[in-house]
Amino acid sequence: METEFKEVEVVNRKSSFNSKDLTVRLLALALTLVAAVLLGVSKETTTVSITLVSSLPPVDLPVTAKWTQMSAFVYFVIANAIACSYGATSLILILVTRGRNKLVSLTVTILDLVMVGLLFSTIGATGSIGLIAYKGNSHVQWDKVCNVFGKFCNQIAVALFLSFAGSIAYLVLIVLAALKLHKKF
Repeated sequence: METEFKEVEVVNRKSSFNSKDLTVRLLALALTLVAAVLLGVSKETTTVSITLVSSLPPVDLPVTAKWTQMSAFVYFVIANAIACSYGATSLILILVTRGRNKLVSLTVTILDLVMVGLLFSTIGATGSIGLIAYKGNSHVQWDKVCNVFGKFCNQIAVALFLSFAGSIAYLVLIVLAALKLHKKF
Protein backbone atom coordinates (compact mmCIF):
# COMPACT_ATOMS: atom_id res chain seq x y z
CA MET A 1 0.00 0.00 0.00
CA GLU A 2 1.22 3.33 -0.96
CA THR A 3 0.61 6.31 1.23
CA GLU A 4 0.26 9.63 -0.40
CA PHE A 5 1.47 12.67 1.38
CA LYS A 6 0.05 15.95 0.39
CA GLU A 7 2.22 18.93 0.81
CA VAL A 8 0.66 21.42 3.10
CA GLU A 9 1.62 24.98 2.51
CA VAL A 10 1.87 26.90 5.72
CA VAL A 11 0.92 30.47 5.27
CA ASN A 12 2.40 32.85 7.74
CA ARG A 13 -0.49 35.17 8.37
CA LYS A 14 0.53 38.14 10.36
CA SER A 15 -2.31 39.47 12.41
CA SER A 16 -2.50 43.09 13.40
CA PHE A 17 -2.20 42.32 17.09
CA ASN A 18 0.85 40.98 18.79
CA SER A 19 1.73 39.25 22.01
CA LYS A 20 2.65 42.55 23.69
CA ASP A 21 -0.83 43.88 23.05
CA LEU A 22 -2.47 40.77 24.45
CA THR A 23 -0.19 40.67 27.48
CA VAL A 24 -0.76 44.31 28.36
CA ARG A 25 -4.52 43.94 27.80
CA LEU A 26 -4.61 40.90 30.10
CA LEU A 27 -2.57 42.81 32.68
CA ALA A 28 -5.01 45.75 32.55
CA LEU A 29 -7.92 43.34 33.00
CA ALA A 30 -6.28 41.68 36.02
CA LEU A 31 -5.24 44.94 37.69
CA THR A 32 -8.67 46.54 37.42
CA LEU A 33 -10.34 43.32 38.60
CA VAL A 34 -8.16 43.09 41.70
CA ALA A 35 -8.62 46.83 42.43
CA ALA A 36 -12.42 46.55 42.23
CA VAL A 37 -12.54 43.42 44.36
CA LEU A 38 -10.07 44.74 46.94
CA LEU A 39 -12.06 47.91 47.58
CA GLY A 40 -15.37 46.09 47.14
CA VAL A 41 -14.67 43.74 50.04
CA SER A 42 -13.06 46.34 52.31
CA LYS A 43 -14.82 46.79 55.62
CA GLU A 44 -13.51 47.50 59.09
CA THR A 45 -15.32 47.80 62.39
CA THR A 46 -13.75 49.38 65.46
CA THR A 47 -14.89 50.72 68.80
CA VAL A 48 -14.65 54.46 69.41
CA SER A 49 -14.94 56.08 72.84
CA ILE A 50 -17.05 59.22 72.91
CA THR A 51 -17.29 61.54 75.89
CA LEU A 52 -20.67 63.24 75.91
CA VAL A 53 -20.37 65.01 79.24
CA SER A 54 -17.13 65.39 81.14
CA SER A 55 -18.70 64.18 84.38
CA LEU A 56 -19.87 60.90 82.81
CA PRO A 57 -17.68 58.01 81.66
CA PRO A 58 -17.04 57.73 77.91
CA VAL A 59 -19.46 55.69 75.79
CA ASP A 60 -17.95 53.00 73.57
CA LEU A 61 -19.64 52.84 70.16
CA PRO A 62 -18.91 50.35 67.38
CA VAL A 63 -18.23 52.17 64.11
CA THR A 64 -17.92 50.53 60.71
CA ALA A 65 -16.16 51.85 57.61
CA LYS A 66 -17.44 50.39 54.32
CA TRP A 67 -16.82 51.30 50.71
CA THR A 68 -20.56 51.88 50.17
CA GLN A 69 -20.58 54.84 52.58
CA MET A 70 -18.67 57.15 50.24
CA SER A 71 -19.82 57.91 46.71
CA ALA A 72 -16.21 58.20 45.49
CA PHE A 73 -15.55 54.61 46.60
CA VAL A 74 -18.73 53.38 44.91
CA TYR A 75 -17.64 55.18 41.74
CA PHE A 76 -14.20 53.57 42.05
CA VAL A 77 -15.57 50.03 42.33
CA ILE A 78 -18.04 50.51 39.47
CA ALA A 79 -15.48 52.19 37.18
CA ASN A 80 -12.91 49.45 37.76
CA ALA A 81 -15.58 46.79 37.18
CA ILE A 82 -16.48 48.51 33.90
CA ALA A 83 -12.80 48.67 32.86
CA CYS A 84 -12.33 45.01 33.78
CA SER A 85 -15.45 43.94 31.84
CA TYR A 86 -14.32 45.99 28.88
CA GLY A 87 -10.87 44.42 29.09
CA ALA A 88 -12.35 40.92 28.92
CA THR A 89 -14.69 41.87 26.07
CA SER A 90 -11.96 43.56 24.04
CA LEU A 91 -9.62 40.62 24.60
CA ILE A 92 -12.25 38.23 23.26
CA LEU A 93 -13.03 40.51 20.29
CA ILE A 94 -9.37 40.79 19.33
CA LEU A 95 -8.81 37.06 19.64
CA VAL A 96 -11.94 36.23 17.60
CA THR A 97 -11.19 38.69 14.80
CA ARG A 98 -7.44 38.04 15.07
CA GLY A 99 -7.00 41.80 14.91
CA ARG A 100 -7.81 41.90 11.19
CA ASN A 101 -11.08 43.79 11.38
CA LYS A 102 -10.18 47.48 11.11
CA LEU A 103 -13.47 48.67 12.58
CA VAL A 104 -13.04 46.46 15.66
CA SER A 105 -9.42 47.56 16.07
CA LEU A 106 -10.37 51.24 15.81
CA THR A 107 -13.28 50.82 18.22
CA VAL A 108 -11.07 48.99 20.73
CA THR A 109 -8.42 51.71 20.54
CA ILE A 110 -10.99 54.47 21.09
CA LEU A 111 -12.52 52.56 24.01
CA ASP A 112 -9.03 52.06 25.47
CA LEU A 113 -8.76 55.83 25.55
CA VAL A 114 -12.18 56.08 27.23
CA MET A 115 -11.02 53.58 29.88
CA VAL A 116 -7.94 55.69 30.60
CA GLY A 117 -10.15 58.73 31.17
CA LEU A 118 -12.61 56.78 33.30
CA LEU A 119 -9.89 55.25 35.46
CA PHE A 120 -7.98 58.52 35.87
CA SER A 121 -11.17 60.30 36.97
CA THR A 122 -12.02 57.66 39.55
CA ILE A 123 -8.44 57.60 40.84
CA GLY A 124 -8.61 61.37 41.33
CA ALA A 125 -11.95 61.23 43.12
CA THR A 126 -10.98 58.33 45.37
CA GLY A 127 -7.50 59.70 45.98
CA SER A 128 -8.86 63.03 47.18
CA ILE A 129 -11.22 61.34 49.63
CA GLY A 130 -8.41 59.04 50.74
CA LEU A 131 -6.14 62.01 51.36
CA ILE A 132 -8.77 63.69 53.51
CA ALA A 133 -9.23 60.42 55.41
CA TYR A 134 -5.46 60.20 55.90
CA LYS A 135 -4.71 63.82 56.87
CA GLY A 136 -8.08 65.33 57.72
CA ASN A 137 -8.97 68.95 57.02
CA SER A 138 -8.65 71.33 59.95
CA HIS A 139 -10.30 74.21 58.07
CA VAL A 140 -13.67 72.44 58.06
CA GLN A 141 -13.09 70.42 61.24
CA TRP A 142 -12.81 67.04 59.49
CA ASP A 143 -10.70 64.72 61.58
CA LYS A 144 -8.46 62.13 60.03
CA VAL A 145 -9.87 58.62 60.19
CA CYS A 146 -6.98 56.48 58.97
CA ASN A 147 -5.58 56.42 62.49
CA VAL A 148 -8.81 54.63 63.52
CA PHE A 149 -9.45 52.56 60.37
CA GLY A 150 -5.90 51.62 59.38
CA LYS A 151 -6.71 48.38 57.53
CA PHE A 152 -9.49 50.06 55.55
CA CYS A 153 -7.22 52.94 54.52
CA ASN A 154 -4.44 50.55 53.52
CA GLN A 155 -6.85 48.64 51.28
CA ILE A 156 -7.90 51.91 49.66
CA ALA A 157 -4.25 52.84 49.02
CA VAL A 158 -3.44 49.45 47.46
CA ALA A 159 -6.60 49.52 45.33
CA LEU A 160 -5.67 53.03 44.12
CA PHE A 161 -2.20 51.86 43.16
CA LEU A 162 -3.56 48.82 41.28
CA SER A 163 -6.14 50.92 39.46
CA PHE A 164 -3.45 53.45 38.50
CA ALA A 165 -1.29 50.62 37.16
CA GLY A 166 -4.32 49.36 35.19
CA SER A 167 -4.90 52.80 33.70
CA ILE A 168 -1.23 53.00 32.71
CA ALA A 169 -1.63 49.59 31.02
CA TYR A 170 -4.54 50.97 28.97
CA LEU A 171 -2.40 54.02 28.15
CA VAL A 172 0.38 51.69 26.94
CA LEU A 173 -2.18 49.98 24.67
CA ILE A 174 -2.98 53.35 23.10
CA VAL A 175 0.72 54.06 22.59
CA LEU A 176 1.20 50.63 20.98
CA ALA A 177 -1.71 51.33 18.62
CA ALA A 178 -0.26 54.75 17.73
CA LEU A 179 3.17 53.24 17.06
CA LYS A 180 1.63 50.56 14.86
CA LEU A 181 -0.22 53.26 12.93
CA HIS A 182 2.97 55.30 12.63
CA LYS A 183 4.82 52.29 11.12
CA LYS A 184 2.20 52.00 8.38
CA PHE A 185 2.85 55.51 7.11
